[in-house]
Formats: sequence, C-alpha cells, structure tokens
Amino acid sequence: MFARTFALYTLTAACVTAQVLWQEPPRLSTSDWIWGPGGMELAPQAPFNFVKEKFGGTNPKVEVKDARGRRWTVKFGSEAHTDTFQSRFVRSLGYAAEPTYFVKAGSILDVHGLKRAKYFVAKDGSFREARFRLEDNRSESDSGKGAWSWAVNPFVGTRELGGLKILAMLTSNWDTKDSRNGSGSNTGIIRVGVGANSAPRYAVTDWGASFGRAGFLFKRNRWDWEGYRLETRNFVRIGSDGKLRWRYKGRHGDDIKAGVGVEDVRWILKYLSRISDDDLKAGFAASGASDAVAREYARLLRQRIVQLQSVAQFPERAAK
Repeated sequence: MFARTFALYTLTAACVTAQVLWQEPPRLSTSDWIWGPGGMELAPQAPFNFVKEKFGGTNPKVEVKDARGRRWTVKFGSEAHTDTFQSRFVRSLGYAAEPTYFVKAGSILDVHGLKRAKYFVAKDGSFREARFRLEDNRSESDSGKGAWSWAVNPFVGTRELGGLKILAMLTSNWDTKDSRNGSGSNTGIIRVGVGANSAPRYAVTDWGASFGRAGFLFKRNRWDWEGYRLETRNFVRIGSDGKLRWRYKGRHGDDIKAGVGVEDVRWILKYLSRISDDDLKAGFAASGASDAVAREYARLLRQRIVQLQSVAQFPERAAK
C-alpha cells in the first residue's frame, strides 16, 4: 500500500536544489477538508504505542507509533484544533502542509514517566482532543537548520510570500518565530510528495497560535472565537496616507506586514474566492469545533475575506 510521505527536511539552504514556497493548489473536495493533506488513507490507526515525551515548544506532546508502525507527534491543548484546521486551509491556497488529524479521544499503550503531558494523558493512557501529525522521516533533532527568516529569504517581494504573510494575519497567527529564534523557529523546509518523487518546500511548520487574539503576553491566545471576533472589525483598511493598515501583532510583526500591498491581496483572493462557507465549516468541524463554533469561525473568517475584497478595489499606489 503506497503512502504519501511528508517530512521535515532539515538541511542548510545550500543543499536545497529547488526553492519552492507555493504551487498552484487543487480545488479541494469536502473529503479533502475533512481528512486534510494526508487523506483518509494516512489517518492514524489505533492502537497507539508510547515512544517518548517531547519537550520542544510550549504545548505538551508525546510521540507514538500507530498500528501500521507510523510515528506521530501527538499535541494536546488548544493548538490541537488550530494546527489541524490550518493544515487544510493553507493547503487549499497552495502552501505546504503535513498530514495532520484531530483525534477526539483515544488511548496510548504503555505510557509512563510523563511530565508536562501528564495533565492530558491519564495513568491508563486515555486522552481527549489531540492533534496527530505524521513524523515518518522527520529529523530526530528538529535542529532548525531548515528554518528561514521572514525578512531575508528567496521569496522577498513575491506575491507568494505576500500571500503567506496575509494568511498569518488573516488567521491571527501570532507565533511567527523564524530562523532568528533558533531552534524555536516556526518556519522550515518540509518534504512533500511520494518517496523518490517528493520535493522540499518552504513552509510555516507550526500554525498553532491562531484563531484567537494576536499580540503579546497577556493579550494573546488561540482557538478563542470571541477573541478572534474582537479583532475582526477593521482587520485591514486603507490609511489616510494610502497604505494598508493591518490590525495584527505577532512575533516579527513588522516583517510580516512589510511589503504587503494591494496586488498581494488581489493575488491571494483569487484562491480564497474558491473556498465556500461549507468548506470552512467542514474544516473547522474536522478540527474538533462544535457545529456552532464552526459556523461562527466560518462567519468571522468570511468577514475578514470581505475586508480584503474591499481594500483590493483600491489602486496599487495604496500599497506604496
């Protein structure tokens, strides 16, 4: 049985023979929004056997092997929802994403010695609401060698980078650390494809801090539709000087906003316009949202897209 292999490709920029950030996206079906980049065939299969606890990042995580011997990083907490939805959303817009699934409840065999994760995994191994991300062929070290900077990269000034920046702001993803943050970077190079036909893609590797309030310290959160709603009004507008104004704060926020103009907005709207409210609701539901929360998130995201459509009507000088 064949399987698509997606893996973190941690290597220096000198080793990258193809520098690709974006590819023309397919039109996703409802099934694609439900199952994500890995499809139904790569979904994690119980029973899950404990391998180790992982301590990188802020959210508790463990590594497990499933019934088919595939390795998964299991993340707990609110980012289980956001990571899962974003894998579907960014893929629909042409950006790289790894096979990611939301598992409402399950059990991990032979779990022991937990520290941070002990608050999410019971002594009998049972857990609720977790994100499973396929780790086969990922670097064991997660050394960050493939990390790249929002300010200096091969795509500066391109529509593709402008579009990715817009997605970070559109979804209120505030944890936009990059190579300047060392091993804590949330940018990297992932290998997408099947076996020998796979290829490296530049990507945001962690979208967990999304869909809440963007900002720093006490004013930021994730997977909080009320917080997301508070920042949806005037999400983007044209200032009196004719420049775009973004209601966004995040790590390297000035670099995220820098250089994003009206033409970038118009470009990404060509692909955002393909996405229906039903698509969004299916994606949010597959990420663990209730029907009511899925509807609300879809409504708020649509409001932000409408604001993008509004500023896209301004002449390009507005971006200068």
